Amino acid sequence: MEKLIKITFPDGSVKEFNHGITSREIAQSISSGLAKKSMIAKVNGEFFDLGRPICEDSSIELVTASVEGIQDVVNHSCAHLLASAIRELYPHSLFGVGPSIEEGFYYDIDLGDVKLSEEDLVKIEKKMKAMTEASADFERSEVSKEEALLLFAHDKYKLELINELPEGEVITTYRLGNFLDLCRGPHVANIKFLKNFKLLSVSGAYWRGDAKREQLQRIYGTCFLNEADLKEHLNILEERKKRDHRKIGRELDLFMISEYGPGFPFWLPNGMILRHNLENFWYDIHTKQGYQFVQTPIMLNKELWETSGHWYNYKENMYTSVIDEKEFAIKPMNCPGGMLVYKNSIHSYRDFPLRIGELGLVHRHEASGALNGLFRVRNFTQDDAHIFLTEDQIEAEIGRLIDLYDYVYSIFGLRYHIELSTRPLDKYIGKIETWDKAESALASAMEKKGIKYVLNPGDGAFYGPKLDFKLRDSMNRIWQCGTIQLDMNLPERFDLTYVSETGEKIRPIMLHRALFGSIERFIGIITEHFAGAFPLWLAPRQMVIIPVNNAAHIEYAKAVKEELEAHNIRVSIDDREEKLNYKIRESQTKKVPYTLVLGDQEAQNNKITYRAHGTQNSVSLDKAEFIEKVIAEIKNFGK
Repeated sequence: MEKLIKITFPDGSVKEFNHGITSREIAQSISSGLAKKSMIAKVNGEFFDLGRPICEDSSIELVTASVEGIQDVVNHSCAHLLASAIRELYPHSLFGVGPSIEEGFYYDIDLGDVKLSEEDLVKIEKKMKAMTEASADFERSEVSKEEALLLFAHDKYKLELINELPEGEVITTYRLGNFLDLCRGPHVANIKFLKNFKLLSVSGAYWRGDAKREQLQRIYGTCFLNEADLKEHLNILEERKKRDHRKIGRELDLFMISEYGPGFPFWLPNGMILRHNLENFWYDIHTKQGYQFVQTPIMLNKELWETSGHWYNYKENMYTSVIDEKEFAIKPMNCPGGMLVYKNSIHSYRDFPLRIGELGLVHRHEASGALNGLFRVRNFTQDDAHIFLTEDQIEAEIGRLIDLYDYVYSIFGLRYHIELSTRPLDKYIGKIETWDKAESALASAMEKKGIKYVLNPGDGAFYGPKLDFKLRDSMNRIWQCGTIQLDMNLPERFDLTYVSETGEKIRPIMLHRALFGSIERFIGIITEHFAGAFPLWLAPRQMVIIPVNNAAHIEYAKAVKEELEAHNIRVSIDDREEKLNYKIRESQTKKVPYTLVLGDQEAQNNKITYRAHGTQNSVSLDKAEFIEKVIAEIKNFGK
C-alpha cells in the first residue's frame, strides 16, 4: 500500500495525498486554472519548486501573486533565462555563477574572445523575450557528485564548484531549454512569469572575485512580476544617474580626483565646508555622549602590524615603506593605534565604559577597477570609536549605541534595519560561553527596545559577533554604514587589562563601532540621497543675496549679509551684472537652500524676501523674524 502524507492548506483544511506528490499535482487536483497561475509553492514556510516531490506531512501555500521574498526567486530565475539565451546565441560559452542581488541579478560568463557591448544586450534581450513567449518549465533534478561531474565535464567553472562540495551531498540541477545549470533553486514554475525584465549593463568580473583568476563578463539585469513595477524601477534608476555624487560633486565644486592620485580624493572649498560641518556634528554628539578623542599616527612599524595580525592577513592591501632600515606601514585601520593609547595608562573598572573616538585617516590599496568616486577610495577617514567595558556592561552600552545611531540616521532621513551576525561554525577565537553571552547581550539590547532584526547565523567576524546597520536612502538603495563589533581578539593580542574591584588584572571587553563608516563614503551617500540639495545646516552655501538693482540695493544687501554672518550663517552676494531671473535660476541650479531677493520694499521696510530651494513661491518676512527662523532651522537640523 502506497504511503500517504497529510497536506494542510492555508484555510486549515487537511487532505491526504500519495507520498512524493508535487505541488503542481496538488494544484492540478484543485483546478487546472490554479495550476496554470501558480508560480511556486511555500511548503512549511519555505519556497518549493512546483515539480519537487513532497515526502512528509506539510503545510502548503500555492503562490499566484507577489509575496514576501518572491522577488529573489523571480530575479534568480531570470538569471537562468539570461544564461539559456546566452547558450543559444553563444554555444561555446561557459558559466560562472548567477545569483539574485538587491534589486536584480547578474550572471558571470566566459565568452572567450567575444566582448559584449551595450548593443549586444539588446540582441540578448530579444532572444529572452522570444523564449518567454514560447514558454518553458524549469526542470529540477537531483544528481550525485559523480553524475554532476559528468554533466558539467565541459565547464571548468562548474567543475570547480562541484569538486568543493562534500561527498554524499545531494546536488540539484535545473534545465531550461538547452541550458543545464548547477543550482540549489528554487525557481518559478515557468518562464512565462519572467516577461517583465531588463538587462542593465555588462562589465568585467574576476572569477570568484580573485584578480589572479580569469576575467569573466558580468551581465546585470532586473525582473519584476508586473510591467508597472519594472517601469517604476527603471525610472528610479534614471533618477539615480542624475543624482550620481561624482556628477553633483563637479557641479557643486565639492571634490575632485586627479590622474596623479587615482582613488585619493581632493576636497575643494565647498566640500571642505560640508566635511567640516559633518565632522563638527560628529564631535558634538560624541562629546555629549561622554567620548574622549585621540589622534594616532598614520604610519607605524611592522612589529605593531604583526602583533595586530594585519601584517599576515592584510599586507597586500597595505602601503609600506622603509624608515631607518625598518619596515613601516601606513595604517589601513585605526584599531592597533587605539590599543597603544589604551596601554599608555593603567585602567580601573571605575573608568568603564571608556569611550575613545578617532576620526582617523586610513589607506588601503584597492584594485584600480574597483575605485568609484567617494564610494571606493584608497584613503578615507573612519569615524572610529573603541569602547572598553566589562561583560556585564555590554547590554546597556549596546542600548546606548543603538539610540545614538537611531538619532543620527534620523537627522539625515535615512531608514535602516539591523543585522546580527553570530559565531562562525569554525575559525573563531574565545570561549563559546563568552560568545553566547555576547550574542545574547546584543539580541537582548535590541529586543528591549522593540527593534526587529535580521539574524545572520555564523556570519560574525572570527573575533566576535557584530551588528550591521543597513541604511536605505531616498532612492531605495541599501548601504552598509554603521557597525558595532564585539572584539575578543585585540585585547588578547595586545595583553590589555584593567584592575577589578578585587585588585585583579582582567581582560576588558572591547567594542569597535563606526557610525558613518567613513566620512568620504557617507558624504557620497548623502549627496545622492539629497540630490545635492543639502539641508540648511549642512549646505556649503546656505544663502545667496541678490540685489534687484546693484546701485540702489547693494548697501542693504551688505548690511543683511553682515548681520547674517554675525550668526555664523554662510552667505554671499551675487552682484554680477546679469538679469535677475538668471541669477535666481543659477542659485536654484547650485542648490542653495535660500535665495534672498532684496529690492525697494525690503530695503524700506527692513524685510527679507526669500525663495527656498525647490519651490517657486517667494515669502516675505521681517528681517529679525527671518533670522530667527533660519537660526532655529540650523539648530534643529531642519526638523
